[in-house]
Amino acid sequence: MHKVVHSENIRAALAQKGWTQKQLAEALDVSAQAVTLWLKGEGLPRPDKLLKLATTLKLSLGQLVKSEDPDRPVIAFRKRAATKTTQQHVDDAVTRGKLLRALVPSLPELKALRTELPNPSVAYANLQRAVSQTRTKLGIGQDVKLAYSVLISEFAANDAFIVPVLWGEKSRHENALHILLPATRVTFIYLNLDARIEDFKFWMAHELAHVYTPQLAGTDDGEDFADAFAGALLFPQALAERAWREVCACRRKADVIAALKRHAAEHEISLFTVYRQVQDYAMAHEAKPLALNEGADIHAVRSAIRGRTVAQDLFGSEPPEPAAYLAAAQNVFRSEFFPSLQRMFRAHGTGPAYLQQILDLPLSDATSLHAALMR
Repeated sequence: MHKVVHSENIRAALAQKGWTQKQLAEALDVSAQAVTLWLKGEGLPRPDKLLKLATTLKLSLGQLVKSEDPDRPVIAFRKRAATKTTQQHVDDAVTRGKLLRALVPSLPELKALRTELPNPSVAYANLQRAVSQTRTKLGIGQDVKLAYSVLISEFAANDAFIVPVLWGEKSRHENALHILLPATRVTFIYLNLDARIEDFKFWMAHELAHVYTPQLAGTDDGEDFADAFAGALLFPQALAERAWREVCACRRKADVIAALKRHAAEHEISLFTVYRQVQDYAMAHEAKPLALNEGADIHAVRSAIRGRTVAQDLFGSEPPEPAAYLAAAQNVFRSEFFPSLQRMFRAHGTGPAYLQQILDLPLSDATSLHAALMR
């Protein structure tokens, strides 16, 4: 056990003050990188800075410092709109991560070489360079539609194991969950198949960014970079420039929105992603931005044009039987998660209660899935 700052309390105090991590760094007269490292659990502020931190945020030393297991799972949620992450959500995810440690010996041999971005940046030119190289690595052009199936191989190549789940469209706090086990550097990524395809693609791209940047795991900087990377990967500069030139020729707001909708439909991504990337392109090139209101003109329209879910594409309208679900996990997502569970169950006689805990299933569903894995 070692002492670290209580990052959840600090983030809550910052939110209450309406401050960013950068503003906190300025108040403490330290670098923004120092604050990022503290919140990641790397190092502890010197006594004078710790005292100043307590005074600035009006927290006691007991609220600022805690003892922590260095192997504690690092988690990140892709939560639903208008939901709030509670301490219970965090505790449940950490417990799930600890349970997943038992699965690691049954996983395929871990990779010695992995892809990492050494200096991730949200600056436009740097970000575009990163996504351009990623697309080249994936074997697709800069102006080609990116299917989520193309991303799958990159997860497996970096010891990130996809866990496709059926969590419903509106019943849960999160639509995706990222769990990194620091000791082995193994990642488990839960992805909700009951999500709309355009959202699912964004989450997969977002999660790939996390896989490429383990040094930012569990930080606000990591989330900001992952969001920026995902949008740029799905609709990079070449496409954004094309869309910008098209909408510049439109005279009516309705025609601008219609043009953005066509690009979104063509690439199976959200209207907001197209809008955001076109705006970012315009700002980076000091060009004319879109004269649209993000809330009234974009989000309202986007809510009205939601497409099919991944589960509907894979299984139709009815919930899949365990065998069909397992087949999709292995054949579509090429995930070693369930084959590894199968090896673990057969070697150790592990029962359905383990499935119930790591997948958050009713016991009856866990029992059916366990039986299918043991056949």
